[in-house]
Amino acid sequence: MSTSSISFKPKQVVKRLLSSLSDRSIDIITKRYGLGKNPEPMTLDAIGKTYGITRERVRQIENHVLGQIRKSKQYSDEKPVFEEMEKLIHKLGCIVTEKELLEEISKDAGIQSQINFILVLGNSFTKFKEDEDFRHRWLVDSDIAEKVHASLKKLYESLKYDDLLSEENIIKAFLGYIEGVADQYKSEEMAKRWLSISKKLGKNALGEWGRSESPNITTKGMRDYAFLVIRRHGSPIHFKEVAEAITQTFNKKAHIATTHNELIKDPRFVLVGRGLYALKEWGYTSGVVKDVIKGLIEKNGPMTKEEIIQKVLKERYVKENTIVINLQNKKYFKKGKDNKYEVVK
Repeated sequence: MSTSSISFKPKQVVKRLLSSLSDRSIDIITKRYGLGKNPEPMTLDAIGKTYGITRERVRQIENHVLGQIRKSKQYSDEKPVFEEMEKLIHKLGCIVTEKELLEEISKDAGIQSQINFILVLGNSFTKFKEDEDFRHRWLVDSDIAEKVHASLKKLYESLKYDDLLSEENIIKAFLGYIEGVADQYKSEEMAKRWLSISKKLGKNALGEWGRSESPNITTKGMRDYAFLVIRRHGSPIHFKEVAEAITQTFNKKAHIATTHNELIKDPRFVLVGRGLYALKEWGYTSGVVKDVIKGLIEKNGPMTKEEIIQKVLKERYVKENTIVINLQNKKYFKKGKDNKYEVVK
């Protein structure tokens, strides 16, 4: 398995680091960190049951063995390995998600477990476990890490719930919050790497960024897919075309009837013509033609027939005659002496 980003062989390094330990210690550490044939780490409880001891006793043995390794000659001999790993993390931005760091080295789960063990042993490396805001991450510079954390929080707080930003704009916004870091880190590549640390910021299937909790980012069903499709289209679109676009864009089979039903139920969408849907955020109002006319008069005051037709056609794809017929409904509208229409109170 290729490990082009490092010069050493992790399996051989781990073997040398464990060489001075007792068989029992080697077995416990191997199980705990997935260093054997099974790269999946075992829990303290599972290892405890294997040996008939408590999980706390396993923890004590683990900590003792790690300390023992750090004091050994074998550990000192591997100094170049730890220095190489430190340089790699510096190159990746001084703080990097565990997933990205391990995948940078290898996609092989066994090698990733071995690298993780080397990181745990190294005094230069600090791991922050996943929390409410951020993913598992490794760092070699606490000052830069603190600035990255603070900038990510500020960026999140600056976004509204339904904001969607292009990757170019989210990077620009993020770099605007980063202060006091060397220019070598202020690159697009580094910004994307740091953005991936945040759990509260995310990217949707169209490459747009926003708050992770927003359905615009974490899509959960046809309504969310439809929203992204219509938004990207940029103008009213027929529900049949919406269904086709969902299937093509997200590789999700969208049935036409189901898609139409979802569009009807969601207040984010407005029916503006025969089967044509637009987004409410574009300024379209819900309701039939008479509701649109009523809303326009209440907003702009009394208007002539021509003015009303002009404004309604910006909101609805209907014939002018349809608007005129609605205006003639005396239950809702009345024409004054100045030939301007008002809403019947």
